[in-house]
Amino acid sequence: MRKLRLPLGPAVIDVVGPTLTDEDRNRLRHPAAGGVILFSRNYENPEQLSSLTTEIARLRDPELLLCADHEGGRVQRFREGFSAIPPMRTLGRLWDRDAAAARETARAIAYIAGAELAAHGVDFSFAPVLDLDYGGSSVIGDRALHFDPTAVGALGACIVKGFADAGMGAVGKHFPGHGYAEADSHVAVPRDERKFAEIAKKDLVPFRATIEAGLAAVMPAHVIYGQVDQEPAGYSKHWLQEVLRGKLGFQGIIFSDDLSMEGASVVGGVPERARAALAAGCDMVLLCNDPAGQELLLDSLKDVPPANSNRVERMRKKGGRDLRKSVAYRESQELLKNLA
Repeated sequence: MRKLRLPLGPAVIDVVGPTLTDEDRNRLRHPAAGGVILFSRNYENPEQLSSLTTEIARLRDPELLLCADHEGGRVQRFREGFSAIPPMRTLGRLWDRDAAAARETARAIAYIAGAELAAHGVDFSFAPVLDLDYGGSSVIGDRALHFDPTAVGALGACIVKGFADAGMGAVGKHFPGHGYAEADSHVAVPRDERKFAEIAKKDLVPFRATIEAGLAAVMPAHVIYGQVDQEPAGYSKHWLQEVLRGKLGFQGIIFSDDLSMEGASVVGGVPERARAALAAGCDMVLLCNDPAGQELLLDSLKDVPPANSNRVERMRKKGGRDLRKSVAYRESQELLKNLA
């Protein structure tokens, strides 16, 4: 099949299994498609993953972005043949004992993840989680680095730099912070009724620190911060344009969280959700685990301008060398072993 020369659209969608179906190919060649997010169901082994990402890359010019949630712990999509990344809370515990060692190990872990993902054709991971561990959110839990904003900011900045060392952009989530809201936005519409001043004093600290460290992308939360805005952050011009772009000076790409989640349901069906996210300031929107909904999404966005090419290209992996053969990779593996 000849490569389709077409600018990348604003939709990031998934595929059904470990190989592409004709229906997958048709969706990925739609003008509104811009990226592919991979899940555990798309993975059997390293060779199969490389074949899948190679086939996806051959569909379009420029190539579709390829990404995954590869945080570590319970959120690591590829396991056999990949290093086991511990939950991020492990780094927070190390911080309490030895902050310098925690910084070094955080950077090393991100370098390992970035090197391994890039070697198999994946452009970036949706990481790091920058939510604070307030202790009440089951969906965040041990995915959070720490409860201390300074610790999360410092460790998050090291993760950003570790990914950058591997030629990869990092994605900070879930702006402006999902850690305080107890409800799981996958199955409910969480609310956080704190005032803006408290959120800014605590939850925004890690985002500011990682933006200064070179954070390439941000994913907002499907959380309503009722004292600030009645729209979830991912649909809020206040949060995305006034706070993230304005107060924090963020210039990178903004990805919506998965529009199939219950927290995204407050504005209607899939097309309405996508339009609301893009109107608020998102550059690209995700829809996962919903092939029929993806058809609706793509059709609804067929007349939407392409995604911002400068921001999109910043998310593409850099360099063609396999970093798993480098001295830095071996040294990083030693730090990972010591953490375990």
